[in-house]
Amino acid sequence: MKQLPEVNQDIRSRLKDITCFALDMDGTVYLGTKWIEGAVDFLKAVEKAGKQYIFLTNNSSKGPENYVEKLAAMGLIVTKDRIVTSGQATISYLKKHYPGKRVYLLGNDLLQREFQEEGILLAENDPEVVVTGFDTSLTYEKLCRVCDHVRAGLPYIATHPDYNCPTEDGFIPDIGSFHELIHASAFRYPDHVVGKPSGDIMDYLAGRAGTSRAETAMVGDRLYTDVAAGVNNGYTGILVLSGEATLADAEEAEVTPDLIFTSVKEMIPFL
Repeated sequence: MKQLPEVNQDIRSRLKDITCFALDMDGTVYLGTKWIEGAVDFLKAVEKAGKQYIFLTNNSSKGPENYVEKLAAMGLIVTKDRIVTSGQATISYLKKHYPGKRVYLLGNDLLQREFQEEGILLAENDPEVVVTGFDTSLTYEKLCRVCDHVRAGLPYIATHPDYNCPTEDGFIPDIGSFHELIHASAFRYPDHVVGKPSGDIMDYLAGRAGTSRAETAMVGDRLYTDVAAGVNNGYTGILVLSGEATLADAEEAEVTPDLIFTSVKEMIPFL
């Protein structure tokens, strides 16, 4: 059995050097539409300590404005610059690696509009790049078209890898399940995935926040996305036990968190 950090402890005072907390949302600061106990107190404590927090989500079916509205309904007023999505990070990735290229985007109207507003050229029939997002308006026609483009050998980029998306009523199929279907037909998985646990989305966030890897922590309840995004890319990876993962899961996982807390509330004394 591997050695895990002691729960609710920061023996090496790592949090003192963190200036930016990248926070997963569902399971980390809220569950559905209810705050996890002490989460709002943690956000206030971060700001009181002169530090910043940014919410980071792999969900590319919603834009920053959707999360701003949800948080406002829960009593927290934040601006869009406090929200980073895998859709935004993918746009940044395309601008850097495929500037000016025509993109076939598997995504709902919100994601399509976001790409177009950022100057990404979308094309249905003659693309140069394929991008898959969490398309909540998926149709059989769209599946046929994306499989055709992937089968043709075009560069194939995904916004994130999650197989399921949590909801208040359980789980719904996410983009990872789409990739399995596409692979079964077109015999390819994405060439590159931008969202957690990839370093692309973490580097994009750090650039937006104006911080370095040493100053940034990724806090979340999933080992294979949140914690891995931090630990595997040179950031501090913090596991909270308020959502999906348990201590038993952490003992079995390939990735070892830098710190473990029962909830974000327990981090307050170490800020």
